[in-house]
Amino acid sequence: MGVPQNLCTSCGKPLFARYDLKEAARTLTPQSLTTRGKSLWRYREVLPVRKDEDIVTLGEGWTPMLHVPRLGAKLGMERLYIKDESQNPTQSFKARGMTGAVSMAKQYGLKKLAVPSAGNAAGALAAYAARAGIEAHIFMPADTPQANIIECRETGAHVTLINGLITDCGMEVAKRKAAEGWFDVSTLKEPFRVEGKKTLGYELAEQLDWKLPDAVLYPTGGGTGLIGMWKAFDEMQQMGWIGSERPRLYTIQASGCAPIVRAFEEGKRFADEFPNAATKASGLRVPKAIGDFLMLDALRASGGGVVAVPDEEMIQAVRELGSAEGIFAAPEGAACYAALKHLRAQNVIRADEQAVIFNTGAGVKYLECFHD
Repeated sequence: MGVPQNLCTSCGKPLFARYDLKEAARTLTPQSLTTRGKSLWRYREVLPVRKDEDIVTLGEGWTPMLHVPRLGAKLGMERLYIKDESQNPTQSFKARGMTGAVSMAKQYGLKKLAVPSAGNAAGALAAYAARAGIEAHIFMPADTPQANIIECRETGAHVTLINGLITDCGMEVAKRKAAEGWFDVSTLKEPFRVEGKKTLGYELAEQLDWKLPDAVLYPTGGGTGLIGMWKAFDEMQQMGWIGSERPRLYTIQASGCAPIVRAFEEGKRFADEFPNAATKASGLRVPKAIGDFLMLDALRASGGGVVAVPDEEMIQAVRELGSAEGIFAAPEGAACYAALKHLRAQNVIRADEQAVIFNTGAGVKYLECFHD
């Protein structure tokens, strides 16, 4: 793509980068990966940046895939794993998307980027924009966790707090971006955050020795990671790395903001905006996602499902996960463990299956959630 572009100009839906996978597979092979650096840029041939000098990196990706036997034993599962994204730069999986988006912004020569964010995406944009020497303009709800707000200010971003939700922040960016000269890097409103996030799928396969797990539990706000992984599985199959088998994908949302859960259960392809969205898990407080249909398509195609978790359960799960395995998870990640308990009780996920929980961020960024 020669010019920066947001949504498709004809249908208003997200755009995706496509690659000559036959050409990519000449140099990108499971064997070649054994000698490459431990960052997501190891998958260079299926990432969009043309020149290495335009890559804006802080060492993101290649996060641990941790076997969690004590946690698994509580559920009778011997093959339970946590993919711990809290060990990324800026302490969340959002670093993956922003290395892609900001690298492409540098390639295009963009000078000012703007994003609405519930927290962690803001911190990631602030850091990567600073690394690239690009202005970052960030719009967050006023009740965003303090750690995110401070992080953005201390890494040089222009921060505006809005009395409202992430959707209100998005409207403010949309209203002002033309006059201010900002390029909007909102979730799925540009094509490259999803490219960084899809490396979750590549790492999932590589770290499990090219055999995908039976089930993946993923906390979902905007859903870019889920959509990206589904894209990665398709690319890997086309390159001959994996077969047609796919994990069952389970979207985990907060009971107080569960538009994808509701749409899935009602058999809809598009999700209505969730009214009065409220949850302590700020990353899950996304009442309307532009990629709703992409998530719902992937969930159904994979044979997976949805679970909504009350805030009290996810906060309790943070402590349970931490005390069993030493991982201080974000509420969003802990929500997946709470959801797994429900899925095990119903035997939707069986004891003999291999399951991977995605912990998308660090609990230390959510200290307000843990006040007694």
